[in-house]
Amino acid sequence: MSRSQELGGLAGHLDGFVRAVREAGIPVGISQAVDAAEILTVVDLLDREQLRHGLAAVLLQRGAQRPAYDVLFDLWWPLSDRPAADEASGEPDEDAQDGEPRQAGPGPDDAELAKLMRDQLFQLLLDGDEDEIRRFARRAVDRLGSGQPSPTGQSYFSYRVMRALSPDTLVAKLLAGLLAEGDRGGLNEQVARQTVRERVDAFKNAVETEVRRRTADEKGRERVAKNAVRPLADQIDFLRAQSTDLAELRRTVAPLARRLAVRLSARRKIGRQGRLDFRKTVRASLGTGGVPVVTHHRPRKVHKPELVVLCDVSGSVAGFSHFTLMLTQALREHFTGVRAFAFVDSTDEVTRFFRPGADVADAVQRIGREAQVVAFDGHSDYGTAFEVFADKYASAIGPKTSLLVLGDGRTNYRPAAVPLLASMVRRSRSAHWLNPEPQRQWGSGDSAADRYGEVIDMVECRNAAQLADFITTL
Repeated sequence: MSRSQELGGLAGHLDGFVRAVREAGIPVGISQAVDAAEILTVVDLLDREQLRHGLAAVLLQRGAQRPAYDVLFDLWWPLSDRPAADEASGEPDEDAQDGEPRQAGPGPDDAELAKLMRDQLFQLLLDGDEDEIRRFARRAVDRLGSGQPSPTGQSYFSYRVMRALSPDTLVAKLLAGLLAEGDRGGLNEQVARQTVRERVDAFKNAVETEVRRRTADEKGRERVAKNAVRPLADQIDFLRAQSTDLAELRRTVAPLARRLAVRLSARRKIGRQGRLDFRKTVRASLGTGGVPVVTHHRPRKVHKPELVVLCDVSGSVAGFSHFTLMLTQALREHFTGVRAFAFVDSTDEVTRFFRPGADVADAVQRIGREAQVVAFDGHSDYGTAFEVFADKYASAIGPKTSLLVLGDGRTNYRPAAVPLLASMVRRSRSAHWLNPEPQRQWGSGDSAADRYGEVIDMVECRNAAQLADFITTL
């Protein structure tokens, strides 16, 4: 193959990788793709880690994108199939076959092999050589991870390797090997425990990576990439968010809340001048023969933002409720007057639970215990909730107030009280409704979202990315 053909093949391979990164939700522009191609000319292509970090430097914008990027990089730029050189002779392992160094020991169906490889894993984790750990992971998947093909065609599985080697059970033995007799307890043991945990996790990740590589060889990289990459934090569906996603969601929501506070604060007019100050303008015109060459204006009054948040906290939108309360807590830090109200089939003010620095999880628990949000059966009743709000808290909405309603608009076939919501919208300065359901489901079943959308700006908001789009176009 000529040099030009080789570069052409590499360029096509890079193009496929960039496309996969873009499809994973990481925005990659044309200029970044060009920079990535330039990276290939300045890094050592035989050094995977140098190539990994070089491409990451030009393709990524946030640290949260790195896990998805690493998964795709390992699929498109897998660990070399070449056998490792023997440390003493510098030659490949004589027992290597098909790119995999052969282990001495009994056949792959014998428990003795698992015991032998477990002892080898212990020594590798004790030494901490990352390259050797990755190579061992490849051998472990080859020897211990194969099984009967699944209905999807996959024939290698990480759980078989973990079951055979049980790396988590080696922690105590590894600690004993890393710590001297007098180092137990205190900072030394904490550092050792962290080191052991990182090495065990590195081995697990290497096994997962190798299983994905082999599955990609069987089923194709593109197909595996779609299932292997977890959604980015800003693309996690609020209704399906897991507890492990909440910490990342908090980091994502905080800057969006700051932007929302600015957008909702005051109506911006072109220019920075206020209303015309007629008296000062006429007085200044005396020096130019009565011609108002220079006009004077009164200083613009800075509007102090006021916000009323009306949030559905019923069980059907539990994941979205946690997000909306995170948003409320973040907005409290930027708005001078934020009043938060929660409802299920009744409405209660919950502003008191969102003190500065308060934990959202604690606020959620307190709302469930102390707030009067359930009056009857605990199922969403938007009509009754709006009526209670209008009776008890009508004064919360005024001409300087922005109203933000958060919920799916599913009424359980109870009265929707659309005219009551319309009156609340008319009395407010601006009003928006963020709905966590796809727009195609509005109006289906017991959803009154289409009817509410006739009197209020109804916006689909299923993830943080859509929230960012809403704020941008507000």
